[in-house]
Amino acid sequence: MGKGRLEAFSDGVLAIIITIMVLEIKVPHGVALLVLKPLLPVLLSYILSFVYIGIYWNNHHHMMHTANQVNGAILWANMHLLFWLSLIPFSSGWMGENHFAKWPVILYGVNLIMCAIAYSILSDSLVKLHGTDSTLAKVIGKGTKGKVSIALYFAGIVSTFFHPMLGMAMYTVVAGIWFIPDKRIEVKVKD
Repeated sequence: MGKGRLEAFSDGVLAIIITIMVLEIKVPHGVALLVLKPLLPVLLSYILSFVYIGIYWNNHHHMMHTANQVNGAILWANMHLLFWLSLIPFSSGWMGENHFAKWPVILYGVNLIMCAIAYSILSDSLVKLHGTDSTLAKVIGKGTKGKVSIALYFAGIVSTFFHPMLGMAMYTVVAGIWFIPDKRIEVKVKD
């Protein structure tokens, strides 16, 4: 089965997710810069979430570039990933609207950890279909970056019980780790 429809559908869903997030930002009433101050948590939450969606889009694009085909398991693994990504506007919005309070930040962390697990399931499904000698399998290796990310998300969730900004710091560190797409795929595909 070809991969084109999966890629096109995924791109469309991710574009809709970003659109939903930006439409949730309410325009302030007034013209002074001070009217933006109450919106800062919402804007910061949006920026981090936009970066996360961008990271997933970039890495999904790179990963699918290595795939020759997909099967039913991969289609469902991809839907699983898109499900968790589609909840980011909700968890991000709740967190921003409530100025990074404990439970919204915890829910955001749970959402992020589920996205990471779903992405791992998708990449494992692709490796299973294409084999351990495939380009993707060679690039992913032991999946250390993904495992470290899940551990940091978990640490962020736990640390949020002590102070929500500790959790936010962990989530931001993970975004920093993934911000630049894995160049190994680009190098391997050129070969």
